[in-house]
Amino acid sequence: MTTATPEALTVPEVMAALKVGRSTVYDLIRTRQLASFTIGRCRRIATDSLAAYMRHRITEEN
Repeated sequence: MTTATPEALTVPEVMAALKVGRSTVYDLIRTRQLASFTIGRCRRIATDSLAAYMRHRITEEN
């Protein structure tokens, strides 16, 4: 049995993936560096958005 990767991540999941704090994730969202959406009161980040952010940071620093 394979476990599917979620299409949308919670803020704590993004915090764990990037090894940063909650305020850093919300700063990335606020400054539109990391795209997100809400469902009700829940903030979600698409896995594609997180991957795009990481690719952008890697190419920016090289």
